[in-house]
Amino acid sequence: MENRLEKIENKLSLAEDLLDELNTTVYRQQRQIERMQNEIVTLRQQLQASMPAEQRNPGDEIPPHY
Repeated sequence: MENRLEKIENKLSLAEDLLDELNTTVYRQQRQIERMQNEIVTLRQQLQASMPAEQRNPGDEIPPHY
């Protein structure tokens, strides 16, 4: 019985460690996604600013809810 309980405790400990590692990975990935989204917005703005007004397409602009 005691051996069985130790095995369960070990498995729980490993599962908790894995969960912490996965949470850290997801957090880092979310931050990276947000940085990339910001870079895309900046690049779009730079591209639009460099284009002559007659070549700009209003459909290419980012909607205000972004």
